[in-house]
Amino acid sequence: MSPGARYPPDLDRWREAARIAAGARELGVRLAVPGAKLGEIAEAVEASIRAAGAQPAFPANLSRNVEAAHFTPDVGDRAALATGDLLKVDVGAHLDGAISDTADTVEVGGGRRHAHLVDAVHAGLAAGVAAVRPGGPVEAVGRAVAEAIRRRGLKPIVDLTGHSIERYLLHAGKAIPNVPGASDAVFVEGEIVAIEPFATNGEGRIENGPFGHILRFRRPPPERDAPLARLYERFRTLPFTVRWVPDAEERAALERARRLLQSYPVFLERGGGLVAQAEHTVLVGPEGAEVLSARSGGAR
Repeated sequence: MSPGARYPPDLDRWREAARIAAGARELGVRLAVPGAKLGEIAEAVEASIRAAGAQPAFPANLSRNVEAAHFTPDVGDRAALATGDLLKVDVGAHLDGAISDTADTVEVGGGRRHAHLVDAVHAGLAAGVAAVRPGGPVEAVGRAVAEAIRRRGLKPIVDLTGHSIERYLLHAGKAIPNVPGASDAVFVEGEIVAIEPFATNGEGRIENGPFGHILRFRRPPPERDAPLARLYERFRTLPFTVRWVPDAEERAALERARRLLQSYPVFLERGGGLVAQAEHTVLVGPEGAEVLSARSGGAR
């Protein structure tokens, strides 16, 4: 361990959360077949995380086609996947606030019409992970990601980034851009970060769409408001969804406390292009990145 390194004292818990998240991600990819309902996929993915002894770090994001991120099914959502949909499966798991965040993209029905997008974002992820060095520039990751995606005739999305992760903080303050020239930060040995490229055949930027059914507490609610206090104790600063709040009193409390809550819009590709995403949680080790959320049998 180098001087100045800041490894979590419970690093094994972070590794276990990442293993659980990776399994949930792979389950979501397997379930993404024509006719499958988004609500049922989300519930199955989140249930697998709980069954493994963790909690979801955020609602399962199941964004399709021009949706880049931040869609999760609402209560009673009956929307189903169609052959050819380009589905992003973005999941997170945490153990007492030790978080892992990971994603993959699947073309529903097993076709190859969108293979160039999926292959490009996988190449961008691999290049970005390989560029991580302790003390090295975050800029190197953005350059590697962008070059890998552009080499395949596609664009990285410039206003979506990876991020540092800390306990109970999914986005902990350090952005990991997917293009060069957007960061002067450096990696610190022992920190946990998410490398998260997005590739598109569109404009390469996003715009806000409709509400994606994801909320987060901006600050703690008053202790005298018992239903909100219970919800804050449960979710802390992590994103959640009304699907996870079956209690009618607690749902009513959320409705009256919108000023305390951040609402997440769906991010749409501004030019109407299709979007692919891939993501790993990595540990900045003494020699480079240790991929914590590797898929079974490999790190892609």
